[in-house]
Amino acid sequence: MPTFDAVFFDLDGTLADTAPDLAAAANRLVVEHGRPPVDYALLRPVASHGARGLIGAAFGKTPEDPDFPALRDAFLNYYEADIAVQTRLFDGMEEVLAALEAAGIRWGIVTNKIARFTTPLVNAIGLAPRAAAVVSGDTTPYPKPHPAPLLHAAQVSGVDPSRCAYVGDDLRDIQAGKAAGMATITAAYGYCGEGEPPERWGGDHLVRHPSELIPLLTAAVPAA
Repeated sequence: MPTFDAVFFDLDGTLADTAPDLAAAANRLVVEHGRPPVDYALLRPVASHGARGLIGAAFGKTPEDPDFPALRDAFLNYYEADIAVQTRLFDGMEEVLAALEAAGIRWGIVTNKIARFTTPLVNAIGLAPRAAAVVSGDTTPYPKPHPAPLLHAAQVSGVDPSRCAYVGDDLRDIQAGKAAGMATITAAYGYCGEGEPPERWGGDHLVRHPSELIPLLTAAVPAA
């Protein structure tokens, strides 16, 4: 039997490369304010942090700044309008999902992106009919790194959390997975933020390309 009954993925920076559309929305706002576009290389690492990360990188503003709410709302409106123009699954990820399905392993999505954006995006990239669970940042009372979203995904999928793995490209993903009692896999090919390097997050495994997930996730439990 496979090692895992279910595998859950973070969305931005793990399952799908959403940074181009997020960066485009941020730069649309930057240009609207009379500034030159921000280099994509500066925006990509913070894409997993949504409006807080993108506005911080593009404008140097934090949620405590009085003009942050207006910038955030404009950014989110621009992003919502063009949510899946350049967004694609990471190279090799379709093969990962197909391998899980072939092995009879359920898979799902657990993201801090709120449902306003998660639902249309997952529909646009064709994953909604295939996922056993799609949990957004506002599905449960607490977002990651709290384990509640992951535990909810396991419950919806009808699996024991201890028989699940969680794959993510942010420290909070690893923290949430551990708190939920799941195996954790660091997606070092993702955005990974600007703090501690992913090698130091304490994940059970680290992969540098989605293809490396297939043997990890579909391996059989050795016979007793």
